[in-house]
Amino acid sequence: MDQPRAAARLRILLGQLGRCSAGAVIAHPISESVSSAGFHPQQFQYTQDNSVLTLQQRKFYEENGFLVIKKLVSDADIERFRNEFERICRKEVKPMGLMVMRDVTIAKSEYVPSEKMITKVQDFQEDEELFRYCTLPEILKYVECFTGPNIMAMHTMLINKPPDSGKKTSRHPLHQDLHYFPFRPSNNIVCAWTAMEHIDRNNGCLVVLPGTHKGSLKPHDYPQWQKQTSEKLLYPGIPRRYCGFSSRPPQYSEYCNKGAVNIMFHGIQDYDENNTRVHLVMEKGDTVFFHPLLIHGSGRNKTQGFRKAISCHFASANCHYIDVKGTSQENIEKEVVRFANELFKVKQDINLKDVWRFRARLVKGERFNL
Repeated sequence: MDQPRAAARLRILLGQLGRCSAGAVIAHPISESVSSAGFHPQQFQYTQDNSVLTLQQRKFYEENGFLVIKKLVSDADIERFRNEFERICRKEVKPMGLMVMRDVTIAKSEYVPSEKMITKVQDFQEDEELFRYCTLPEILKYVECFTGPNIMAMHTMLINKPPDSGKKTSRHPLHQDLHYFPFRPSNNIVCAWTAMEHIDRNNGCLVVLPGTHKGSLKPHDYPQWQKQTSEKLLYPGIPRRYCGFSSRPPQYSEYCNKGAVNIMFHGIQDYDENNTRVHLVMEKGDTVFFHPLLIHGSGRNKTQGFRKAISCHFASANCHYIDVKGTSQENIEKEVVRFANELFKVKQDINLKDVWRFRARLVKGERFNL
């Protein structure tokens, strides 16, 4: 990662934007109430009026909070994304601002540059090849159904879920993506998540809780099964925030690998275990679009292969930033900002909004608040 260039870009953004942003609002403390309102076909809340979605597809998303479009991304594009990921893993390219992550169970002594060591790359907005995913016309055609015509790419990831080591660190706890986002309204945000190969329960497919997008944002933190492990095994004075990042100082590696904690894998602390769960079995090129309040996660990879998917969170350029202080999102702000300060050595105070301004890119239409 070209940290000096990334830090310089962040400083420029901070200088241009100042310490306040137009359209920013204060977040109210988040309640745990869940809407019981039923679906009324004449009142679409979560989709935009256009001719792309069929009435049946639109109703399905409104009711369930997700929609799978089969074979949306071509094999040729997926192969190009796979090749670029492998180049990143071999350190042949180092895009500015890219975050390269590996599972905490991979010991420093085992590390060699290859795709077997890397579990995820995120913030690839400066990688021309991977960022093509966010501009594919076939993706944006559907994204516009949820965001409207002015579209920002906000968060990018390529996930390379590894075979589970036995410590179950390859699973991702049930969560809502909105927990990480300091912008609203949630109904104008959507994730596009594309399978890069066959994905099922054996290699850790997505699991969703249909209809949970109708509720509110719930408190998140490290799940109990991670907390217990980290409290027992992480050595005093070794910051948990470094665990899972390939860029962490080498002296921390041996300690972090003693605990099954992947950084920022927050989960919902309280949810209805009786909710219906749907496991999304997907083929190469299939793409699921889902609402940021939809409760979802993924199971562990029980195979010997690596499960790959590429994704981007999109938002309407008309969305606005919020202040998360005093809300259930304050914990993730502190964690993100602390790591950003340490990684990029920024000499001034930043907040969660600044980090997201750094990531955001216009991909269609005009840029407004974001």
